[in-house]
Amino acid sequence: MSGTSLDGVDGVLVDLSTAHPSGLHHAYQPFPQSLARELLELNRSGPDELHRAALAANALSRLYARVVEDLLSASGHARTDIKAIGAHGQTVRHRPLEFDATGYTWQLNNPALLAELTGIDVVADFRNRDLAAGGQGAPLVPAFHQAMFGRPDETVAVLNIGGISNISVLGAEVIGFDCGPGNALMDGWCLQHQGEPFDAAGAWAASGQVHAPLLAALLGEDYFALPPPKSTGRDLFNAAWLDSRLQRFAHVSPVDVQATLAELTAVSCAHSVQQHAGSARTLVVCGGGALNTHLMARLQANLPSLAVLSTLYHGLAPLQVEATAFAWLARKALLRETGSLKSVTGARGARILGSIYPA
Repeated sequence: MSGTSLDGVDGVLVDLSTAHPSGLHHAYQPFPQSLARELLELNRSGPDELHRAALAANALSRLYARVVEDLLSASGHARTDIKAIGAHGQTVRHRPLEFDATGYTWQLNNPALLAELTGIDVVADFRNRDLAAGGQGAPLVPAFHQAMFGRPDETVAVLNIGGISNISVLGAEVIGFDCGPGNALMDGWCLQHQGEPFDAAGAWAASGQVHAPLLAALLGEDYFALPPPKSTGRDLFNAAWLDSRLQRFAHVSPVDVQATLAELTAVSCAHSVQQHAGSARTLVVCGGGALNTHLMARLQANLPSLAVLSTLYHGLAPLQVEATAFAWLARKALLRETGSLKSVTGARGARILGSIYPA
């Protein structure tokens, strides 16, 4: 899995033969700076973008192959032991239901090259089948969250904070949607003003003060008021979006902007929990945001009646959850079982997700 945080690739070797996935090994490869820059640039229109996107997809697939080799080496498994690779690809555009009532979602990937490099079957292109059925194509992890974290006797909320944040509400009916920005705006602002790709543990944000008028202006974005099903990405929450809203707040210091961006993520996520998971007693958090001590504290402050816990307390490290989810979805595809939920994406029904590239 490589998500909208654009930091690198997480891979897991996971045993899905039992009811609850068993994570065997985890590997990580950071993006080379040149690839990270290119992937970020491809989130918006630019010159010769089809050519550049194709080459970026090749480079990404080679990095995926390195992660696979790392997992095989660490585990001692032969490639013949592995049933399949679930490879999500890198989202660079996400415009569901727009333009022609179908829209599009684009995950850069070359799964044929990945199958060739690894000698292992690859399952990819998970989102387009749901779009074709009238859905958002996102989020796709709630069905996995239900299998992993659902409880028959209570409502549980699961929050994934990557570049974008998304929530799963696991109850009598499962719903899920993108809350809004996760780490994307904070990471970009930190890189611009601190020269660091992310705010480690949220220490810089914690040293600033939330600017209430700026926070109100950011929360005024129409997306936050939309009812689910809904999904978003860097198409909306990007540097240009932030710059346009900072024009009236040039006097706010960079550190206070960072504190306000952290609060934006915390408040928008907390509002989503309050509005759609009011009976939940636990908020389980995964993704890179779960490692941000300040952000976790702000979530707890905004949700005082809930226990805000990392997925680590449930036996799965925060940075392994999404990769495990796409391994789970890949297995669903191989078994010809549906992996989407109509109640989450708004599609006409559940669909089998993923295209299979035999080795």
